[in-house]
Amino acid sequence: MVSAIDVGPLVALPDRNAVAAFRSQHRGEAGFAVARTIGPVMIMAFGLVFAGAGLAFGWPQGLIPIVVGVLAVAAGVVSLATGGRRWARMYRIAAFAAANGLAYYATGGGPAYPGAIFGRGSGRAIADHLYRAEGRTLDYGNYEYTTGSGKSRQTHRWWFLALRLDRALPHMVLDSKANNALFGSTSLPVAFARDQVLHLEGDFDRHFTLYCPKEYERDALYVFTPDLMAACIDEAGAFDLEIVDDWLFAYARGSLDMADPAVQQRVWRFIDTVGAKTVTQTDGYADEQAGGRAAFAANVVAPGGLRLRRSVPVAAIVVAAVVLGVFLLLRFLG
Repeated sequence: MVSAIDVGPLVALPDRNAVAAFRSQHRGEAGFAVARTIGPVMIMAFGLVFAGAGLAFGWPQGLIPIVVGVLAVAAGVVSLATGGRRWARMYRIAAFAAANGLAYYATGGGPAYPGAIFGRGSGRAIADHLYRAEGRTLDYGNYEYTTGSGKSRQTHRWWFLALRLDRALPHMVLDSKANNALFGSTSLPVAFARDQVLHLEGDFDRHFTLYCPKEYERDALYVFTPDLMAACIDEAGAFDLEIVDDWLFAYARGSLDMADPAVQQRVWRFIDTVGAKTVTQTDGYADEQAGGRAAFAANVVAPGGLRLRRSVPVAAIVVAAVVLGVFLLLRFLG
């Protein structure tokens, strides 16, 4: 799976005519419904009308319309310039995708993957979506969804990568300690029962917490060999990893700039090290609890290994305890 990734299209200054042709080709497509020009043009026209009216009123009565008009024209110019930069940026990512056997979509709906960050909230969408359907399925981009409503409404943003494996595997999570949230709790939107933690050799536990289903500890050791653990430390320290069904997922909080050559090189180092090693390490896996050879032929995992048991996040418990403590203290003082 070692890839000679070509980041040249991300580095080269895009040709203006090529960007204009790209814009004309994709402007009407749902996946590229950005950087419209009609809005900025209308704002500029509105600003010119207001400024003209202000000049007609004279000084000082026309001051406010003139100021509003000038600001509107400036906003329209900035919007047009920003839209042009967005199209140039999309062109560069699309050119990178074409050079590396990928499809590119600027925007799209959220995928129906079984991973921890998917299927949550509403308004699920992907931006800067790169996808490979030929050969081994590879999918990555910036994903977001919203939870709550009103003042409690919150948008959650993640970068994700999905790599298809050959074998169905027990549910396992590598929770990176480098991106942990308050009180050292997981940054993932779900937490897992601590009695499923498996401690590994060396200093691996300093970097990750490994969760595997009860009675699947040997299976986890079969997958996470010392060389795969070393690759995870070197190339995935900032990512949370999840193996579920026949998928390997990587997650990072926030968004990554898919137009940045360094980001793409980092992503592909992960694919060519952790991703490649996970594929080769698991291509002979069979779940003994599902029948061994029969399970291998059917490519299935027994029910006990399909999903990790979840728990309440540590931060939520701490917050609840603090609120309860304050409540009891106020009642005592009252």
